Amino acid sequence: MSTGLTPATKPLSSCTGPAIASSVDGKLHRSISWTGAFWVASGVPALVLFSVGGIAGNTGKLAFLIWTLSMIMGFLQSFSYAEIAGLFPNKSGGASVYGAAAWVRYSKLIAPLSVWCNWFAWTPVLSLGCSIAASYILSAVAPSVDPSSPAVADWLATHGASLSVPDAEKTAAAVAALSPSIRNWSLFQTTLGPISLSLNAAFFIGAALMLAVFAVQHRGIHGTANFQKYVGLLVIVPMFIVGVVPLLVHGVNWQNFSPLVPLATPNEAAPGTWNIAGWTLALGGMFIAAWSTYGFETAICYTREFRDPSKDTFKAIFYSGLLCLVLFTLVPFTFQSMLGVEGMIAPSIADGSGVAAALAHMVGGGPIIEQALVLLMILALILSIMTAMAGSSRTLYQGSVDGWLPRYLSHVNEHGAPTRAMWTDLLFNLAILAIACADATSFFFILAVSNCGYIIFNFLNLNSAWIHRIDSAHVDRPYRAPTVVLVLGSVFAFVNVIFMGAGAKVWNPVALWAGLATAAFIIPVFCFRHYIQDGGKFPEEMFEDLHVGTAGAMSQKKAGMLPYLTLIAGVVVLLASNWFFQLS
Repeated sequence: MSTGLTPATKPLSSCTGPAIASSVDGKLHRSISWTGAFWVASGVPALVLFSVGGIAGNTGKLAFLIWTLSMIMGFLQSFSYAEIAGLFPNKSGGASVYGAAAWVRYSKLIAPLSVWCNWFAWTPVLSLGCSIAASYILSAVAPSVDPSSPAVADWLATHGASLSVPDAEKTAAAVAALSPSIRNWSLFQTTLGPISLSLNAAFFIGAALMLAVFAVQHRGIHGTANFQKYVGLLVIVPMFIVGVVPLLVHGVNWQNFSPLVPLATPNEAAPGTWNIAGWTLALGGMFIAAWSTYGFETAICYTREFRDPSKDTFKAIFYSGLLCLVLFTLVPFTFQSMLGVEGMIAPSIADGSGVAAALAHMVGGGPIIEQALVLLMILALILSIMTAMAGSSRTLYQGSVDGWLPRYLSHVNEHGAPTRAMWTDLLFNLAILAIACADATSFFFILAVSNCGYIIFNFLNLNSAWIHRIDSAHVDRPYRAPTVVLVLGSVFAFVNVIFMGAGAKVWNPVALWAGLATAAFIIPVFCFRHYIQDGGKFPEEMFEDLHVGTAGAMSQKKAGMLPYLTLIAGVVVLLASNWFFQLS
């Protein structure tokens, strides 16, 4: 199959090493070391707050084990990404861009799929994070009414007899009547298929937070890294304290970890058995945990902005991985030890709004500590939002430079910030924010759909590592992963596909198919860019660091049929796991 590719003519050797200019007009600036990328990626541990309740609600006492196994998988996979990132010192956008360079020899359509799926996996962090942060701010200025409060009892005594509905609905009506009007206000709301949409107060608060994050990142990666260093310290240190102090003070409540069986029914504390439905719930937990625990690979999104990519790339992802390994195992373990399944499946933990109160209870703090932890939660969420915008916008930018995505996205401002990609991120997430702020069902639908893209991206990129080994075996690698780790990464690629095929339905019956449809949307977008805008040829920038030398070398496919067989096997595993694993 002809690729129709033309190699770049400029020498590649002049584009590597620490002597690269730190500032190039019209391009990203080389202004940070690995520590800068570490601090930008430091928002990843806060992603545990997005789904710690949701995973417990589906897996029960298995929750801590789900987080631990998922984090170990993510850490081992990162060594494959560290190797392929070292091959591309002049590219930004992360592992998806580096993986696309392996697949482009074999298919023009598979390569942009990697970039696209990584972007729509990461970008919803902006809207989901802003929706949770907005709920905290809204609760601070307009607290919700406790259903067990005397005010609710008085309202029911006065108005309850006139309501011909069950008692639970009467209580809900009392809470709604006594709650501040701003909590129930919405400029517009509707339902679209499996999701709801609402322009409520939380939406406008979240939109303001998103604009604030945009303003900080407008100054470029150097300013972003400096800002996140200080916010990161304010978040990471207290998260570590919250993870350790309750265990030291209260010990470990081992009864909250046994028996190790899934739940019988989601969001019900009754233990189940290891039947097909139980395995489906467990795999659903592994599916959604991957969205958070694998996320530190964003540390290599900034290779083009490292002063010395050959040294900084591996350090950035390795130390970011160690940070996540500690926090993603410690925090869920402590949550489960202190709260138990009953506490973790509470609605306020599932939607994130009650996590700060739970943290205050865990460390034995009163109202002042709780308010301080609310501020901590908001800062943690802002940190994750900034991490997501920095990484996802650079994926859009590099995808445009390399010819996968529309041309307008390749613009950067005078600070080296990809502002048009950032604006695209912002506008897309304003639409998603209206969905995320509607209700918890819509929130987890977005999370599940975006994670389908993330699993597809991981499948393609973990397999791209061995494709690069075969096709670019002669190229020096600043870091070379052990072969056994590369093989393990390829095995994990298929394990992740099982998570998606079996587990996506746990969060929404149509999540898998919606995710696949969203992934397929890149096909018309790429065809427009490649065949209409570029006349069927890739721009020269796409060939930077591909090490192909000549047009003939580009068309050589040393891996033969193996990449195609891998894709077919991936589809078979996906469909088989989706058919076999069922909730009932």
